[in-house]
Amino acid sequence: MTRLDKGAREALLADIDAEAALTSSMTGRQALSPRVRAAIAYVPRHAFVPQAWRDMAWHNRPLPIGHGQTISQPFIVAIMTEMLDLEDQRRVLEIGTGCGYQTAVLARLAAHVYTVERIPDLTEAARETLTGLGYGNIDFLTGDGHLGWPEHAPYDAIMVTAAAARLPPALVEQLKPGGRMIVPVSGGFGWFGQSLNLVTKDGQGAVINKKVLDVAFVPLVEDMP
Repeated sequence: MTRLDKGAREALLADIDAEAALTSSMTGRQALSPRVRAAIAYVPRHAFVPQAWRDMAWHNRPLPIGHGQTISQPFIVAIMTEMLDLEDQRRVLEIGTGCGYQTAVLARLAAHVYTVERIPDLTEAARETLTGLGYGNIDFLTGDGHLGWPEHAPYDAIMVTAAAARLPPALVEQLKPGGRMIVPVSGGFGWFGQSLNLVTKDGQGAVINKKVLDVAFVPLVEDMP
């Protein structure tokens, strides 16, 4: 890592820390855990960004990745990851692989990540990038994210990186009792009409859905391309 890279990462982490403190009354998280913070610092965001946008890779903002999709703002990646409370043995389902950046952060913190993407070109590009970076605890599927990946269920945690019109029933079903799901849902009251929701399932299978933040995500598309 060059001195410039190190400085850019440190500046990004400072921005994320500040935004975490500002939103703590909504998220209940005053700061990132050391493990999540270390994962954000470790994963080379520039490796997931198209060449034309590489000089902005360490800015705290979303960027286009093609196919009408974006790489999420690093703060959103960080706070969504934080709210899953991941531990080393956790098995995670991710809906919306995109460029694979969020996938890489999850894979630094969990035992295994199962990731689903509806656009084949993005699946293959993310697989190539993540394999090249040495990740071996990720399985990829091109498919409809609303359906999850039932063959490997139940999951300790589920992350959805596109806005659903409602909580997808299949994903709720695939969440393990005691598990946590973070998902953007349309119909919020913010500027973009979306809210980030934390869904928890207790030991008896009862589901609690709590709105956390107003957010802006691309929609979770149900039909295959």
